[in-house]
Amino acid sequence: MNEPGKVNNAAYKTSIRIGASKPKQLLWYLVNILFFKNPLNLFSSLKVALLKAFGASIGEGVVIKPSVNIKYPWKLKIGAHSWIGEEVWIDDLSDVVIGANVTISQGALLLTGSHDHTKSTFDFISATIVIEDGAWIGAKAVVSGGVTCKTHSMLGVNSVAEGNLNAYTIYKGNPAVPILIRTIG
Repeated sequence: MNEPGKVNNAAYKTSIRIGASKPKQLLWYLVNILFFKNPLNLFSSLKVALLKAFGASIGEGVVIKPSVNIKYPWKLKIGAHSWIGEEVWIDDLSDVVIGANVTISQGALLLTGSHDHTKSTFDFISATIVIEDGAWIGAKAVVSGGVTCKTHSMLGVNSVAEGNLNAYTIYKGNPAVPILIRTIG
């Protein structure tokens, strides 16, 4: 029997395209710590203004709660009247597109990046996340890169979406599976 391959982290090279200069990245890092990750900052309107100043596209009426972590605002788009809950982490190494009237509940993780576990060099891979209008991502749920959560889909508490979620469908589990059709009265 052949010996399985081994990971060689010394050979790892990242292919992340950050899309901003080093000074802009550093400034955002400081702003993120002071105004977003800080649980004492309750002013959503200030956070929205700061995100826009760093290149995010943010619709009207967006609410951003305390202790939110956003990797790169210039890769973020949020539609009108969406809500980002406490301790949400938007790890947007690729674009994250959040539609209108979306709820991202407390502690959810939007994770665009990963690594290719089949290669000894453990190459970086990343893909866009799209969360369409009216979708709801439950508390502590995870949405992986390359996933589209179709309009009004719902990902349950602590669930993991590694594939697309169908419209008006409620998903639960790890990996998330459809369990109900979402009816909105």
